[in-house]
Amino acid sequence: RYRQVPSYGRGTIQKIRSNASAMKHLAARDFEDMLQISIPVFEGLVPDHNKQILGLLFDLCTFHCLAKFRLHSEDSLHMLDEWTTELGRSLRNFDDQVCKVYNTKEIPKETAARGRRNAQKSSTEKSKGKRKAVDTEPAHKSFNLSTYKIHALGHYVQFIHLYGTTDNYTT
Repeated sequence: RYRQVPSYGRGTIQKIRSNASAMKHLAARDFEDMLQISIPVFEGLVPDHNKQILGLLFDLCTFHCLAKFRLHSEDSLHMLDEWTTELGRSLRNFDDQVCKVYNTKEIPKETAARGRRNAQKSSTEKSKGKRKAVDTEPAHKSFNLSTYKIHALGHYVQFIHLYGTTDNYTT
């Protein structure tokens, strides 16, 4: 569905050329482009959870827009703080109501990479006895709220107060 969305403007939103989940070596602009067109891409894709998914995408887009301001006022920082709280609610709602319903697995590229790592590890180990078979089945992957990147979202307003707008530094 991402590939069906046309590009917009001169360098504003570039066309997504390949399978979005299998893309590698992505730059920040690629993630930004995918986020900016995500609502029409995901609309109706999962009918049972359409409202929760579109709400989360809207909150992510709004947070991204507010966090990228090149000039902030106390009002804009207050608004960013409020949207950060709303984004946290949406993320927890997504984790509780949507993620638990779906059995998500690695994409084939991740499965192959894990197989290569395990094969390399088993060939270099000096193990006695029989070698373990390399698992070629895709592993279960679940959404994880307990990551630093998600935790750090709650500190954006504080970071902007301390270091200035986010166009002045990178993470």
